[in-house]
Amino acid sequence: MTASDSGTVLAVALNPAIDMSSETETVHPTRKIRTSGERYDPGGGGINVARVAAELGGTPETLFLAGGATGALLQDLLDGAGIACHPVPIAGSTRISFTVHERATDLEYRFVPEGPTVTPAEIEPCLDVLRAGRHGYVAASGSMPRGAPVDTLARMARIVAERGGRFVLDTSGEALRATLEHARVFLVKPSRGELEALVGHRLDERGIREAATDLVRRGAAEFVAVSLGAEGALLADGRHVLRMPALHVPVRSAVGAGDSFVGAMVFALAKGRSPEDAFCLGMAAGAAAVLTPGTELCRRADVLRLHEELCNTCPRHRIGVEA
Repeated sequence: MTASDSGTVLAVALNPAIDMSSETETVHPTRKIRTSGERYDPGGGGINVARVAAELGGTPETLFLAGGATGALLQDLLDGAGIACHPVPIAGSTRISFTVHERATDLEYRFVPEGPTVTPAEIEPCLDVLRAGRHGYVAASGSMPRGAPVDTLARMARIVAERGGRFVLDTSGEALRATLEHARVFLVKPSRGELEALVGHRLDERGIREAATDLVRRGAAEFVAVSLGAEGALLADGRHVLRMPALHVPVRSAVGAGDSFVGAMVFALAKGRSPEDAFCLGMAAGAAAVLTPGTELCRRADVLRLHEELCNTCPRHRIGVEA
């Protein structure tokens, strides 16, 4: 086993996107809808994780598939954000997601394409990057591209473990199921709906706790963090469950709340904090993300303020984040 640098973070995005957001007075059919306040951000689960870790003061790296003119733009946006990149070229073009805020109703409309189809051969260089790296934490977040083998993330998890690192998983569907069945991860973060899909039935509060604990006890993960939206979140380690209510904040946009949760957790873990402390910072970051419009994600000052508020209700989980 090769020792990894425990303080380094590599965020993996196999189906990244250019995230465009704007606003308009009213969304209606047929006629042109004039928008304003356009914003372009590098996006997709793993890239958002890296953006949040960087916002909190970390120096994450990103590993992502990129193709076409949009793939070049994605790399330019990441370069502009000062985030180190490991782009892997593909034949298809990187997708563009589009979010529109309707001022008249304060509703948000999100248009998310499937993205390009990839080949197994295009995935292999991503595995080579992991084999050559010494990252302490590798966080794979977001959807899988069409054409990618279902065991891709399981293979990644095994490579990271062999290199002495810790693998963090945030995905859904068959990729989530296959990874937890064929590899052991350090941390997995399903939503309530994703956990219910995994077990095959609806879950009440007790059922969520039992399902999360069971994943740890059967060796699929060391820690399971379940996001429950407005009901908060929980963290299970097989023996104990830490249950925290949601921080109540005004909602401007739900874009990136889950990615902010994961990004803050990985940032804190890489700083040597306990999973419980990282969980509390993740909750603060997830709440901070909904305060910002469009695809902006969380702001450092909001995360610190909300984390302080959370610590006042759970002081034993206070962690230090440089102001």
